[in-house]
Amino acid sequence: MKGQNPKLDNVIRMRGDSIGPVPPAPDLMSDGGKAVWDRLAPAMVSKGRLEPIFEDVFAQFCEAANDVIELSSVIAMEGRTYSVTTRNGMQQKKTAAWQARLDALATLKALGGLFGMSPVDEKRLSYANQGELFGDAVSALNGPD
Repeated sequence: MKGQNPKLDNVIRMRGDSIGPVPPAPDLMSDGGKAVWDRLAPAMVSKGRLEPIFEDVFAQFCEAANDVIELSSVIAMEGRTYSVTTRNGMQQKKTAAWQARLDALATLKALGGLFGMSPVDEKRLSYANQGELFGDAVSALNGPD
């Protein structure tokens, strides 16, 4: 039994089936930042969060992520603290790399929230329309149309 040939024009692609073109990393980025861009940009494009207007902010996010990676390796090699002798005796001080990594992590967290990079931010961005606060109550009071 032979049926009608399928009509492919009525097939609707699922959201995750194909992604749009992934823009290249900006030229002024570091090599490590470009590597982060190449790793994360396809996921951001598939979620619709990497429009051309957002590329500069996403580039800053990628540079901050690269800073965290590089500074973590510096801390692993050099340690978190160093010792100095002061008038009060021997003291432990944090290295500059430790503080720089804290700054990069803060930047990463702030910019990552804009792109839904945490579970909480992902949920927040997935709800495009919250609706009205009293929408159900008003429609109940107004009755059927």
